[in-house]
Amino acid sequence: MSSLNPHAALIYTMVIASAIDAEMTDVELLRIGQLVDRMPAFADYEPDDLTTDAEACAEVLASDGGVDAAISQIKEALPARLRETAYAFACEIVAADGHASQEELQLLEVLSYDLEIDPLAAAAIQRGARARHTSL
Repeated sequence: MSSLNPHAALIYTMVIASAIDAEMTDVELLRIGQLVDRMPAFADYEPDDLTTDAEACAEVLASDGGVDAAISQIKEALPARLRETAYAFACEIVAADGHASQEELQLLEVLSYDLEIDPLAAAAIQRGARARHTSL
């Protein structure tokens, strides 16, 4: 198991959120790119690394126990102060296409537990993402 840096861990979180239901939509992929371009957590991230990090995550996901292995790597790589950020990014990706599948909701539950996100904070983060992506 390779060691991730915090930027790669955030990318892994978003890729897992997009891939968990076996359907990485264009809207989800676009949202990943927008978050990388606009969020302060990625201020010193090299955008050209996005493809490499996403492909590395896909390789982990394709292995036995891939989701659990990826989440373990994410938790190991993220300082505690960035765990809510990772969870928020996952929620953004799940909400991006306006539909949360059962697999996506289960992933959010696992992430919130494994990343030790306070349940009230997790609910607030989810609600905020849903509100930002609600359309008329």
